[in-house]
Amino acid sequence: MKILYLILIMLILNSCNTESTKVPEQKKYLRWVGDIAYDASIDKSDFSICNGEDKIVQYFNDGNGLEYEGEKIAIEKVFAKEYRLEKPIQETGLIRIRFIVNCQGESGRFRVLGMNSLYEEKNFAPLIVNELLRITKSLKGWKIKSMQNQTIDYYQYLIFKMENGKLIEILP
Repeated sequence: MKILYLILIMLILNSCNTESTKVPEQKKYLRWVGDIAYDASIDKSDFSICNGEDKIVQYFNDGNGLEYEGEKIAIEKVFAKEYRLEKPIQETGLIRIRFIVNCQGESGRFRVLGMNSLYEEKNFAPLIVNELLRITKSLKGWKIKSMQNQTIDYYQYLIFKMENGKLIEILP
């Protein structure tokens, strides 16, 4: 019986060998799905976050939704006036541009995601994407938000509904 206990203890001790069960170091993940990490190859180095990377809040965290001087109608007027394509491009679907608005009301770290009518990822013609991105980057009316009496950095997005290369609707 003592031999059985001895074998059992040896098996247990052997299974605790941390060297053989060590998991390789894993890639570090962002805090939340959709967080936008700084990328020196595409982001402007002069855009700064005020409260630290781990304190950027989602646009819906304060319950106020889209906050822009003149509200959504002002954004729609800018795009109606400025969105122009040199030649028609037959592209249909949705283009989302997601970005950060810092505590000074400045926007940066723009990311683009396109999708077709089945919500499958889609790459739109660069002419369309670049035009939407150019206009989105030019918007200067983002409101400064605060929570608990402190100004905050927050994520914001615009979704563009495209039909045969024409801008049909801006969401949210």
